Amino acid sequence: MSRKSTKPSDQRHQEPPENTHKNIPEDPNTLEQAADELVDESTSEKVNGDENNESSIGVYGDDCMDAGDRATQDAKADDSREGLMEKLVVAHSQIDELKDGYIRAKAEMENIRRRSQNEMISARKYAIEGFAQELLSVVDSLDQATRVEMDKPNGEAAINMKENMKQGLELTLKQFDKVMEKFGVIAVEAEPGVKFNPEVHQAISVVASDEVEPEHIVNVMQKGFSLKDRLLRPAMVVIAKSSEKE
Repeated sequence: MSRKSTKPSDQRHQEPPENTHKNIPEDPNTLEQAADELVDESTSEKVNGDENNESSIGVYGDDCMDAGDRATQDAKADDSREGLMEKLVVAHSQIDELKDGYIRAKAEMENIRRRSQNEMISARKYAIEGFAQELLSVVDSLDQATRVEMDKPNGEAAINMKENMKQGLELTLKQFDKVMEKFGVIAVEAEPGVKFNPEVHQAISVVASDEVEPEHIVNVMQKGFSLKDRLLRPAMVVIAKSSEKE
């Protein structure tokens, strides 16, 4: 007798579907409260989403504005940089001109200094050139006087020769005085009867005199001369003192 084997059935055990509404309360009041909470949550999520969108828009807007400002500032900086470069070029050009002018002025001043120095040396070396030329005429007169032959004349001829010699010497001396005065060399006033002046006179002796007042010149031993306002040599004089005994 054959036995029929019974195989277990391939039917799968299916669990009942999970009740998705297991958290829904059965109380109507509680159900209404849960609905309100769901509405509030959805509203808050919407508000938060809007705020996030606005904040994102604000951030991107600020970024856009900052980019525009930066572009404007960069443009201004470029313009300013170009202006500064132009000014720098102009300044360098002016500096070069000033340097060139300074070098030229320095060279000109050096030339002037050298010319002045040479002129001063020449002036010192030939300062008496004009004076010497004027004295040549005096030298010629004295030279002619020395050529006069003296044959030991007697009588009236000797007298005439002496007079001629004296007149010739006086004329030569006047000629010499004119040359001296022309160049500012003037004889100091020193004659008998002139009051003694220690600034231009030098007393070599003192004598008693009834004809000349005391502290006045009695005789001139040597003439004095001054060059313009400077004393070259004082006059050597003899002055008088009072004849009365003290």
